[in-house]
This record gives sequence, C-alpha cells and structure tokens, in this order.
Amino acid sequence: MELYNIFNQCTGVTTDSRKVSQGVLFVALRGENFDGNRFAIQALKDGAAYAVIDNPELLQEAAELTERLILVEDTLSALQALAAEHRQQLAIPIIGIVGSNGKTTTKELVSRVLAEKFEVYATQGNLNNHIGVPLTLLAMNRNTEFGVVEMGASAQKEIELLCSISQPNYGIITNIGNAHLEGFGGKEGIAKGKGELFDWLESSGGHAFVPMEDVKLCDMALQRCNMMTEYYSRSIADGYKSHLSGDYNRYNIAAAVAVGRYFGIDEHRIASAIESYIPDNNRSQEVTTERRNIVIIDCYNANPSSMEVAIENISSKRGERNLLILGDMLELGKWSFDEHCRILQLAAQVENAELLLVGSEFSRAAHALGIGATCCTDSTEAADWVAQNKISDTVILLKGSRGIKLEKLIGVL
Repeated sequence: MELYNIFNQCTGVTTDSRKVSQGVLFVALRGENFDGNRFAIQALKDGAAYAVIDNPELLQEAAELTERLILVEDTLSALQALAAEHRQQLAIPIIGIVGSNGKTTTKELVSRVLAEKFEVYATQGNLNNHIGVPLTLLAMNRNTEFGVVEMGASAQKEIELLCSISQPNYGIITNIGNAHLEGFGGKEGIAKGKGELFDWLESSGGHAFVPMEDVKLCDMALQRCNMMTEYYSRSIADGYKSHLSGDYNRYNIAAAVAVGRYFGIDEHRIASAIESYIPDNNRSQEVTTERRNIVIIDCYNANPSSMEVAIENISSKRGERNLLILGDMLELGKWSFDEHCRILQLAAQVENAELLLVGSEFSRAAHALGIGATCCTDSTEAADWVAQNKISDTVILLKGSRGIKLEKLIGVL
C-alpha cells in the first residue's frame, strides 16, 4: 500500500501535534471534541515529513505542501490499516493480553521476562485501545523480536477489532470480572467480549495461556477445540519475590512464569525479571510514608472485581488502624447502585476500619445501608479531610476509578 511506503520513509508515527519530531508521520485523527486536521499544516512546519488528513480543503489551503499531505477517506481507518500491514511485515510473535483486571501488571511482568531472551517491545502506558494498539505496533521495528500488546475494551467487538489489527499468535485473558458492565451489557457480555481473543486464536491456530484454577477461563478454552492451550497453576508463582502488593497478583506473576517457561527462559532470569519490576503507575504499589502510614496505591482504575480483591488484601494486613479510601466505580450503568452497596458491605467488615468515600455513588450507598463513613464529593475535598486529620500509623487503601482522581491524596498521606 502507498501509505506503508511513505511510513517506511518516516522516523515514526504520532497522532499528537504537540509531540511532532523531525521526520515523523503525523496522522490527523478526529474526535467528538477535536479535529487533528486543524494542526496538520503546523505539524509539517514543525518537522513532520508527511501528514495524513481526511479534510480535502487543506489541499487548497496549503498548495505548497500538497506533496506532503496524504488525503485518505478516514484517518483512523488508515492508521489501523497501516498498523495491520506493518504487523504482517514484522512477522514476529505477538502475545495479546486482555482481561477485566491485571492487564497492565501482567503486560509489564511478561514483557520483562521475555526481554531476558528477546528484543521486546510492549504497550507503553495505557495505549491499549483502537488508537493505542496501532501506535504500539507501528513503534515496533526491524530489531523487535517479540511484541507484547495490551488490549482494552469497554464493549463487545472491540477486542475482535484489535485482534484483527495486531494478529496475536499467543494470548492471555487475565480474568473475567465485572468491569465496564454498562458497555458490555452485563456479565455474560463481558465474557463474550474478552473471549474474542480466544476466538481469534482459535481461528488463526494460536496458543493461549490459561490458569487452571480459573474455571470460567478453562471452560472458555475447552469450548474452542482448535485453539492450542497451555494450562498452568497459580502455584507456579510461589517462591518468586516481587514488589507487588496483594495475593491476587500471584495470578499475574504465574502468567509471566508460564510464558517464560514456555519460551525456554532460565528460571533464575525469570525470577530476576519479576523481582526487578517496581510498580510506579498507581497499580498495586505499597509505600511507607513519613507519617508511618502504609499506603496501598491502587487507584489507576477500579471495578467491582478489583475492589473485592483489594479489600481482601487490606484485611490481611491486620493493621491496628485501617483506612479505606474508596472512590466511585464508573461505567457500571444500571448495576451501579447494587454493586456499590455490595462493595461497601464488604469494606465495612474489615477489622478496625474507617471508611472515607469519594463520589456520589458510594455516598448514596452508605446512606441507603446506614453504614457510618466520611463522605466527600470529590478528591479535592477528600485530600483536605486527610490533611486536617493528620493520618498516621495507619494501613491505607487508596482505590477508585481513574476519573475520581484519588492520586491527589498521595501527597497528603
């Protein structure tokens, strides 16, 4: 394809005009509140080699730049098609990782383990959607020997699309939990949506890694007779040291161990890779503060499934004083009230626990259940409360959806 030939002349790809560097290919994406076409000409002036646009008027506005403006029908579709073509040309193994919880942690562990033997490129940050996955693939080059691609979704058919672009040979579904209930249309919709990775692997002769203790995932694997499956036990994580907080991370560690062993990586190197990973992305972090608080920072995102295991984890800490700072779980739709009530009842059972609730949904649930808690409308109000109360010598859980912005509280804890 012509666009792929142009891509090969460029130093990289960006969709952000603020991150244009010399020689890149700028792709002008559109959204509900933005239009990248508006910045295409400036991107060329800032050093981009070419700009992919879908507004033909730009060709008339900047006639002197016509040769560097690539007009397509739809820039997002062009980006995705370009990434799919590049993936085929790479001809390397790629492992896709999906799931309701633990995707990013598993991606980090798996990529570090594989890097003990291969030149690995993995999803950076949270670039795991219909734009991020293409950008991840296009960042891989001729030196890349193995790709690790995290794929996120909030509705059915999204994983199917991402698989058609990334074409994974291997796959991991970390779990099937109650995330994005509204978008998936309920629990069965979640299983069907996440299962689109297994559907791809079955149709393409791929290979899945499945934890044998997870009955749901095992059943899903057995239903796909043409998919090759490597079953492993959670127990293979035993004995490996890590900086991750929570027993639930044993599943993530076990997945990395299973992948490492399958690809013949030495046990000592697997152990070293896992131990070297220090989370710094507000996921499963455990820090001790100047006020002698032990803070479990897990506020990058939240859903009922991840809330459950986070509450179980702090219960096991058995601090003389526990403070659960819980932010609303978003995107639950009609299930929101019931799920917030259920999680709040679990939190209230934690020994020596105080509850600081942030957001309207948890506050509404606390009022309905008659559970004593400090309720704040937002993270700013919660941070003020923490600062005024000078919390010390406390085990603290910081857990909520990204939109609640509980990370604002870290500095005052």
